[in-house]
Amino acid sequence: MPELEKFFENVQLPTVPGVAQELIATMRDEDIPLEKVRMAISRDPALMAKLVRLANSARFGLSRQVASLDDALAMVGLNQVRTLALAACMAGVFKDAAGIDPDAFWKESMATAGYAQWLARVLGVDVQQAWLAGFLVRLGELIIAQKSPELISSIEELPHRPGSRWSRERRLLGFSETQVMAELARRWKFPQNLVDALDTADDPTAFKPFCRLGGIVHVAMLLAEIGLEQHVSAEQAIAELPQDLMLALRLDATWLVDHLPAVDGFVDVSVR
Repeated sequence: MPELEKFFENVQLPTVPGVAQELIATMRDEDIPLEKVRMAISRDPALMAKLVRLANSARFGLSRQVASLDDALAMVGLNQVRTLALAACMAGVFKDAAGIDPDAFWKESMATAGYAQWLARVLGVDVQQAWLAGFLVRLGELIIAQKSPELISSIEELPHRPGSRWSRERRLLGFSETQVMAELARRWKFPQNLVDALDTADDPTAFKPFCRLGGIVHVAMLLAEIGLEQHVSAEQAIAELPQDLMLALRLDATWLVDHLPAVDGFVDVSVR
């Protein structure tokens, strides 16, 4: 994609922290030594404090409060702790941008992550990679805001319909924030299946072969936008989802209406 290659010329990319580099490396290991993850996180006291706060959020429904990193590992699980740590690292290196409401932005990122994890569990896809892909997918807009700040008012133009941001970005730039984040994830050496999910998330049925994780992230993003901005019933929310993608993912609309989680449960705490 020549437009994307040109876009990345002279962009000051965020520097991924050392702890994040170590955690990304463990994502490529089939057997993850707990001590490797624990040692990486324990070197950053601020990150440990964030993890304890995140682990105590309502969505985990723990029977008692988490007081330490070891508590979090024992009660939330190694994979989930690593995922939360990576998300907190990513949030820490991206700066807020003029024209983008930071509170709304990070709530949408958390809600997308939450819905992606929920859908992944339903469909038998890796739930931690789904959560992380859902969390990362919006971050590309912050890079766009750095390189082309004059476009943000058009990208964020109201009224804002679910998915309209991506179509506006493609019209203005020739690509969307999802491809921007995919390229950044590629450079940061995230696993290829996570890169592919980000790369295809804005229009998953257009890519062959179909990337299920990209499809899940797309649906999750729409559900997050609908839940945070429209406040409609579950039936109305599911009716807005693209039917071709629902068929590709083999999602049953009736089941989704009956089981759709409330968006509030995903945004009770921030990674920032």
